[in-house]
Parts: sequence; structure tokens; C-alpha cells
Amino acid sequence: MDKGWMHLTNRFSTTYVEGVNQFISIARDHADKLGRIRCPCVKCKNGYYRIINVVEDHLFIKGIDKNYTQWIFHGEDEIWNESQVNENDGLENVDDIEEMLDDIYMGTFMDTNIGESSTSQDLALPELGNKNFEHLWEDSQRQLYPGCVKFSKLAFIVRLLHLKTINNWSNKSFDMLIDLLRQALPDGETLPKSYYEAKQLRRGLGFKYDKIDACKNDCVLFWKEHASSQECPICKEPRWIDNEKKDKKIPHKVLRHFPLKPRLQRLFMSKKTAEDMRWHREKRVQDLNNLRHPADSVVWKEFDKSHQWFAQESRNVRLGLATYGFNPFGNMSTSHSVWPVILMPYNLPPWKCMKDPYFMMTLLIPGPRAPRNEIDVYLRPLIDELKQLWEEGVDTFDALVSQTFRLHVALLWTINDFPAYANLSG
Repeated sequence: MDKGWMHLTNRFSTTYVEGVNQFISIARDHADKLGRIRCPCVKCKNGYYRIINVVEDHLFIKGIDKNYTQWIFHGEDEIWNESQVNENDGLENVDDIEEMLDDIYMGTFMDTNIGESSTSQDLALPELGNKNFEHLWEDSQRQLYPGCVKFSKLAFIVRLLHLKTINNWSNKSFDMLIDLLRQALPDGETLPKSYYEAKQLRRGLGFKYDKIDACKNDCVLFWKEHASSQECPICKEPRWIDNEKKDKKIPHKVLRHFPLKPRLQRLFMSKKTAEDMRWHREKRVQDLNNLRHPADSVVWKEFDKSHQWFAQESRNVRLGLATYGFNPFGNMSTSHSVWPVILMPYNLPPWKCMKDPYFMMTLLIPGPRAPRNEIDVYLRPLIDELKQLWEEGVDTFDALVSQTFRLHVALLWTINDFPAYANLSG
């Protein structure tokens, strides 16, 4: 079977289209009960099951993984060819974690082209302290086991944690897998002993959030001027739930706030993502007749005319905000409504800006009922952060050019249905 079409750069040529149709016709016979197959595009690389029509779209938009020459997940028998095996096989799949940490180190600790009034300490992200970074760097240099050339300790743990997340493994199953792998690997392996030990890596990577107590009637947050209050200044309800164990205070409601600044800074700590954050200015095709990206919209263009100082810097981030309630328990007989507040960065190309890896959950508003018009109480930490990012900005290291710039942020619009729109607009 001729698979030369897989290497064509023009994904809309007749040969490529015929090749995709041939692949889909073979794969269709091996779909699961839900009509899904593994997606072999360059992004998914057979790691995700998707509806056949979605897979077909991915093959045209993103292209097929050129290394997937034996379609073993889609009906072909695997052919073992010893001449293709050599000591470097599989190295192209090793994560580029060392390069990523290099970029982070430059942006977090080095004084690179910043003004005289700034220092490298001014730019250091609070999540990535020197101690945590040193541990990450050591793990990225440590072999998984003596003689292993495919994975470092850090790369393998990251891959395991990713698999646990996308496959919904329980903590117990993860611990059992870790135990089995430690027995199977040669002496000297560097795997963690449990999921608890492995997840400590998340703290080193800067994944954290703030807990802010809230009034049970959604009147105020016990934050800033009310941080030390023991009761609501409006309705006089106590801050804490009556608890027999007086040594442990339990608040009625807790807002989870995921700080926005370090996540925006992190977008520029990877050379690849930093390049994509300029896409709307440097690579987008200017076309007055078609709407392919939010940058083609009237709102975006009018905003640029009104705020030329903001538009001059292509790396300044444009955001959209979406929020809506959901029942986290998956039980319609249980009345509960939790509201996530999510931001999307529109600097990215259209095939990335609306993908979940770039969604930023900034707030998780607690239930059990919808906040309604009191949602502004819970939005306050985010609004304060957005105001500061608009007016003052934040020093951010750009790994692509190894320079620091002042990043500003604008919230262009919200995305919601009419009831949520009414709440958000007050």
C-alpha cells in the first residue's frame, strides 16, 4: 500500500485527500462501539480516541504523524523489521523537558535585558523558587535507571502523571503500578515510591491556588479588608461552621483563586508557545472578507484604534471570559451548582486558542446554589488582577528572544448565555 501521501506538505492535494480517504475507510472497520478510533494526527499521536469525523478533520488541519507508517491501531498487522532497529530508536519521543527548564531558568532567575530599576529577583515567579527549581533540574538530569537513555526521572514521572489524569486512574492503582515498575526496572531505579511522592512534582512546577473564605449568603469575601473578620459585616452570619472540634475552624464557603499572572508569564517561558503568542500579528493572513480568528473581528480592530499603545506590542494578551454552573456530582437528583470562571488567550492561532490546554481556570465559585447577581463578590480577586495587568502590567521573560518586556492584558468580552450575561453585567 502506497503511503507516500503522508509526507506531502500540501494537505489539500488530490493525492493527500485520496490517502486520507483510504486510511479512514480502513480505520472505520475497527472503530469502537461509540464510533471512535485512535487519532494519528501530529498532535494526538494515537493517544486519544475521537469520533471518525473529528479524526478526518485533524488529518487535514494538523497532518498525520509521519512516523506512524504501520497502522497497527487501525487494522494493519505489525511487521517486525530488524534492519530498522538501532540504539537510537525511540529517542525522538523523549520529552524536551531539559529545554523547557532551560527557558524557565532564563526567565525566572537571570537578569536579561531588564531595566536599571529592575532586578532578576523582581521577575522571579513565587511558585518557582530556587530550591524547587534545583530539584526539578536535578531530576531532569537523573537517569530513570542506570544506562537509560530514553527517559530522565522527571520526564518519566511527568508522563505517568499525564496518563493517570487522562485515563482516570485511582490513587491506589497508580501506587500499584509504581510498585510493579520498581520491581521490574533494574537496580538503581529512581522512581517515586507512591503517588503522594510523585505529585510533589506539581508544586515544583508551580501549580497552586489560593483559598479565600466567603460569607454563607454570598455577601462578601473574607479577603483584604475583611481578612480577619469573624462574621459577615453585612448579614452578621458567622464565618465558621459550628464545629465540636474547636481546634479546627471550617468556613461555610471557600473560593478557589488560581493566580493569573504566573500563568500568563508561563506562556512565554517556552520558545514554541512564545512564538505562537505573536501569531495574530506576525503570521495571520490579513483578509477583509473572511473571519478566521478573533483578530479579524470589528471589536478587535476598534479596540486597537482606541488603545494604540496596547496594540503596538503584539505580545500583549487579549482574553475572553466564560463562566457557567455545573453539577459536580453528576446526579440530577442532587441540587448543587459550582461555577468555574475560565479565561482564553486569543493571541494564539485558531487551532490552539480554543483548546483546553490553554484554558485558564482562574476562579472556582462554590455552591450549593448559583451565585446569581452576587457573582461580582466572587469575581473581585480576578477583577483586581485584571485591572493591575491592564494599568501596570507585569515584567515577563520572552524565551524566544531572551528578553524581558512589560506584559499588559485586556479582557475583550465574555462568552455566556443570556442568564449568565445578566449576572455578569450586574
